[in-house]
Amino acid sequence: MGPFTLAVDAKTSSAISSDASNRKMQDLQLEPKKFFASVNARDDKPFDFLRILFEGVIAGGTAGVVVETALYPIDTIKTRLQAARGGGKIVLKGLYSGLAGNLAGVLPASAVFVGVYEPAKQQLLRNLPENLSAVAHLTAGALGGIAASFIRVPTEVVKQRMQTGQFASAPDAVRLIASKEGFKGLYAGYGSFLLRDLPFDAIQFCLYEQLRIGYKLAAKRDLNDPENAIIGAFAGALTGAITTPLDVIKTRLMIQGSANQYKGIFDCVQTIVREEGPSALLKGVGPRVLWIGIGGSIFFGVLERTKRILAERRPNNQRYSKTK
Repeated sequence: MGPFTLAVDAKTSSAISSDASNRKMQDLQLEPKKFFASVNARDDKPFDFLRILFEGVIAGGTAGVVVETALYPIDTIKTRLQAARGGGKIVLKGLYSGLAGNLAGVLPASAVFVGVYEPAKQQLLRNLPENLSAVAHLTAGALGGIAASFIRVPTEVVKQRMQTGQFASAPDAVRLIASKEGFKGLYAGYGSFLLRDLPFDAIQFCLYEQLRIGYKLAAKRDLNDPENAIIGAFAGALTGAITTPLDVIKTRLMIQGSANQYKGIFDCVQTIVREEGPSALLKGVGPRVLWIGIGGSIFFGVLERTKRILAERRPNNQRYSKTK
C-alpha cells in the first residue's frame, strides 16, 4: 500500500486562497487609521517610578543649565526688544546680566519639569491606546510645566528685571521686589506665564516626541545625537514662533513692577495694540525663534545623551531604549 496523500482540487485551493485574501483586506479596512505616531509601552518592565524620577531630575537639570549658559545673551536681547516701547534703542551691554541668579532657578526648574514629565509620560503611555501617544506627550508636558512654574516664575521675574537694568544683582532684586511689591511681586505675570508656558511646553515636547517616534519608525533604528538635536531644534523653533505674542504679554506684565501700567492680560493686549500696533505682539520673534531653536537642539541633545549615560550606569546595566 502506497503512502497516504492528500489531494486538493485546484479550484478549491484557489477559492480558499481568495477567501483568505478577502479576509485580510477586510481586516485592513477595519483597522483604525492612526493620525499620530504610536508607541507601545505596555510590554516594558515594571514601572520604576523612583528610577525614572531620579534620572529625569538629573537629565533635566543638566540640560537646562547647559542651554541657559550658552544662550543667555540672545534671551537678554529678546527681552530688551520686547520691553522697549515705541522706537526705543536696544542696549547691547551686560548681556550676561543676571545669569548666576537665573541658573539658581533654572537648575531646579528644569530638574522638576523633566522629573515630572518623564514618569507622567511613561505612565500615560501605558494607560492610553497606542494611537493616542500625542495626548500622553501633551498632558505630560503641561503637568511638567505646572510643577516647574512655581520655580520658573520668580526666576523669570528677577532675570528680566535685571536684563532691563532695574537691578544690579539677583539678591538685591529679590529683596527690593519683596519689600516694595510684597511676595506676590515675585510672581508678577504668573497668569500670563502659564498662558505662554503651558501651551509651549505641551506643544514643544509633543512635537519633539512625535517627530522622534515617526523618524525612528521610518529609519527602523535608534536615533543618534545629531538627529535628536535637529528634531529638537525644529520643534523648539516652530513652537517659539507660535507662542511669541504670549511671550510679549508675559514680558510686559513681569517688568512693569509697581507702576501697574497694565491691569491684566487682556488690558495688556489692548494697550499694546492700541499704542504700538498689532505688530508689537511679534516683537523679538527673530531672537526668540533663534534662541529656542538652538536651545531646543542643545536641550534635547543633552537630555537624551544624559539619560543614556544614566541608563548605562544602572546596576543591572539595562540597555537604554529610545522608544518612548
